[in-house]
Amino acid sequence: MLDVDFVRSQFPAFAEQSLKGQAFFENAGGSYTCAPVIDRLTRFYRERKVQPYAPYRASDLAGAEMDEARARLAGFMGVATDEVSFGPSTTQNTYVLAQAFRQWMDPGDAIIVTNQDHEANSGPWRRLAEDGIEVREWRVDPETGHLDPEDLNALLDDRVRLVCFPHCSNVVGEINPVAKITARAHAAGAFVCVDGVSYAPHGIPDVGGLGADVYLFSAYKTYGPHQGIMVMRRNLGEMLPNQGHYFNADSLYKRFTPAGPDHAQVAACAGMVDYFEAFAAHHGVMGETPVATGVAVHDVIRSHEIKLLQPILDFAKTRNSVRLLGPAEAENRAPTVALAANVPGEALAAQLAEHDVMAGGGDFYAVRALSGMGVDEARGVLRVSFVHYTTEDEVQKLLTALDAVL
Repeated sequence: MLDVDFVRSQFPAFAEQSLKGQAFFENAGGSYTCAPVIDRLTRFYRERKVQPYAPYRASDLAGAEMDEARARLAGFMGVATDEVSFGPSTTQNTYVLAQAFRQWMDPGDAIIVTNQDHEANSGPWRRLAEDGIEVREWRVDPETGHLDPEDLNALLDDRVRLVCFPHCSNVVGEINPVAKITARAHAAGAFVCVDGVSYAPHGIPDVGGLGADVYLFSAYKTYGPHQGIMVMRRNLGEMLPNQGHYFNADSLYKRFTPAGPDHAQVAACAGMVDYFEAFAAHHGVMGETPVATGVAVHDVIRSHEIKLLQPILDFAKTRNSVRLLGPAEAENRAPTVALAANVPGEALAAQLAEHDVMAGGGDFYAVRALSGMGVDEARGVLRVSFVHYTTEDEVQKLLTALDAVL
């Protein structure tokens, strides 16, 4: 059982007077930051805000912290240390990656994208059509938003070089079977790029076990600083053209980071692992390896989230005034719930704010997904999203507020 009091004690926001009484349900837009990240970031700016990797103590400590963040995150994800790189955002990381594929692919080659994705893992790839790359769209079911793996088979052939899809959509919420999809793509000779932004906050995944060639997520949605984190597996990373400075071409984690790293924020990312390890120790689920610890933390988090999510889904199913996007069963979806109504989602979010519930409304950069399900893009959706620090009392507060608003 997840100890929610312990969890909340690790997040300074819950002791912040200005946030007292506010139920936070816009976590898919960015989570609260855990204390170890804040502590590391503060220490870096106070003690180590110098050029890292120089031969003096403050610089040496700065570089060591940056290296520590990369190594410990890699350990949790089951990949090599230099297969993890940092960038200013996931959108920027994807854009740079798309430029590498633009150079590597030939006219007539094909890529597959979905209309379930956030635009960050769709738009940059679709632009490759400008250079003669064929873009094939793997489409959601217009009623359910489901991406059927069987539909992928009809799109795969020996011309496909890359398949891009989300681990979990930021409006549909359904968890896609990454390992199964990846195996199909690999069997057809294609690489895969997985957008994990909406899934990683619910437990950093074992990327090595999933088999993805590229896995991207955002630290600021995973209790950390504003950085994009990208796993680039070695066989693909060394094959693609270098996008960084020419003298960094031999460094896998620098090949796809044209700009210099944000030293302090990269170093602070180690605090994410500090938190997850403290979580594991407190709950008695420390594994024999970092990957095993990450998997155990994931399972505890998901169990708690599923328990809290089902009442929200059940409530949505009883309201004729709204349409629930995605599955109605909590086991196969993240706790990100989009509701389409006859009024703008942003207006509904504003009404919830009057009940001390923080939620969001709009299209959430998932315009293609909403359009594919026949949702009026101008109205958008109301989105309520939570993570493992949310309580049953907060869920009840949300339901009471939704009842009043709807």
